[in-house]
Amino acid sequence: MQLGFVSAILPELNLKQVLHQAARIGYDCVEIMCWPKGKAKRRYAGVTHIDVANLDKKKIKTITTLVKQTGVQISALGYYPNPLVANSKESKIYVAQILKLIEIAPLLGLNTINTFVGRDQNKTIDDNWDRFLKVWIPIVKAAEKKKVRIGIENCPMSFTKSEWPGGQNLAISPAVWTRMFKAIPSDYFGLNYDPSHMVLQGMDYLAPIRDFSSKFFHVHAKDLKIDQHQLDQVGLFSHPSLWHTPKLPGLGQVDWGNFFSTLSDTGYDGAVCVEIEDRAYEGPLARRLAALEQSYRYLRQYM
Repeated sequence: MQLGFVSAILPELNLKQVLHQAARIGYDCVEIMCWPKGKAKRRYAGVTHIDVANLDKKKIKTITTLVKQTGVQISALGYYPNPLVANSKESKIYVAQILKLIEIAPLLGLNTINTFVGRDQNKTIDDNWDRFLKVWIPIVKAAEKKKVRIGIENCPMSFTKSEWPGGQNLAISPAVWTRMFKAIPSDYFGLNYDPSHMVLQGMDYLAPIRDFSSKFFHVHAKDLKIDQHQLDQVGLFSHPSLWHTPKLPGLGQVDWGNFFSTLSDTGYDGAVCVEIEDRAYEGPLARRLAALEQSYRYLRQYM
């Protein structure tokens, strides 16, 4: 396994600076964010450390040289929009960017991109299904041609009022993953797994490691703390942002010893990338770098 982090936490740094910081701390790899240039409303969205729309041979060579110089690998290209959003024009923009990542990844010597399946939040899973197939079958076919794996993150994307009632991602549970992978049976369509999203939903976060081991393409290391007192006040059917907090690994409710033990039992040997969304560590760059350092010290013992 390789220990890395998600570059979204360092939006003000360029790619060279991100890789040098990773090397300084000791990380093996980084998942590099590839949003289109511009602004995004969602926290940690809109970060562009590789602008895939404007890559040429010279820029590609610069990136591959940086990787060699720092010794820090790129674990995957990351981009997390909602490709199934109700607005079809908006959806087409997101799909086009995903297809661009698939095209660019092999030119950088990479075989994995990470994203969301998406969801029309005002429809049920069943009512989203035909559109899911219409949008995703061509994407997966494009990935197969380029031999690029697509890791789908299991985040519910239903934390706030603006994401309700259904959330903005279908791929939230083993039942949905089973249905997805049966409908699109491809070696290039799998998971970018984050255990914290299972904790949020009150689900076993170890069983999927065993049950979907062949679909584990990439892993996010994020912890989560549920505020039981606040949950007792507002209940499970309130917005989860009212009663949960993303935390650094080791500061929440994931048993990381068991997590890594189960990963190693299945033979997983890919990237495990820290995803910093802990509000206690937001703010100045120095504090966010300290969060990466603390996460590195804690997780390295298991790898």
